[in-house]
Amino acid sequence: MTDLRLVVFDVDGTLVDSQAEIISAMQLAFDRVGHALPNRSDILATVGLSLNEAFQTLVPQADADLIAGISQAYKAAYYENRMAGARPVLFDGIDALIRRLAQRDDVVLGVATGKSRRGMNALMDMYDWHGVFVTVQVSDDHPSKPSPSMIHAALAETGVDAKDAVMIGDTEFDIQMAQSAGIHALGVNWGYHDALRLQGAKMILDQVSDIETSLNKIWE
Repeated sequence: MTDLRLVVFDVDGTLVDSQAEIISAMQLAFDRVGHALPNRSDILATVGLSLNEAFQTLVPQADADLIAGISQAYKAAYYENRMAGARPVLFDGIDALIRRLAQRDDVVLGVATGKSRRGMNALMDMYDWHGVFVTVQVSDDHPSKPSPSMIHAALAETGVDAKDAVMIGDTEFDIQMAQSAGIHALGVNWGYHDALRLQGAKMILDQVSDIETSLNKIWE
């Protein structure tokens, strides 16, 4: 194993505030299939899950055909909104933090996200993040969080031992995924799950500037 440390970030709710994009695409998707839109808090509570799991949670009585239909409508709506100029907003300080960590000789960065490959590539294009993340795990290639599959793949790709890896995310799915994979977990308190749902994390952080300090404490 390498002496490197791995920091894996969730995306939506951790790096970017994409709730406006998500809610807008949800509204369009549910309209197109003729189904009532679930309430906002329920929608945001599913952020981080893959689309099928999210819609199964939001519409538990739906059959497989309806779930597939809503998923396809959501993907189309999200893409249409993006082409029309919709953009996620980076949380304050995130870009500087990412670039600072990427410059460290002892750290490699990764992403584990419920986004599709297309969506993640678009985000990296937008913020010039290609080459910043050594490992990028997306929903196209894995079962939904909290399966540890994404973390296992990130560890294998980077050669980092689990004890030297940290997952940073805003949902209980991120924390559960990290625990299942045997790596450290940091919860962030600026995303879509409240602190009560992040209690399994080693620490819960209130601001972006806390991330580096907390990583250094873990690795002392």
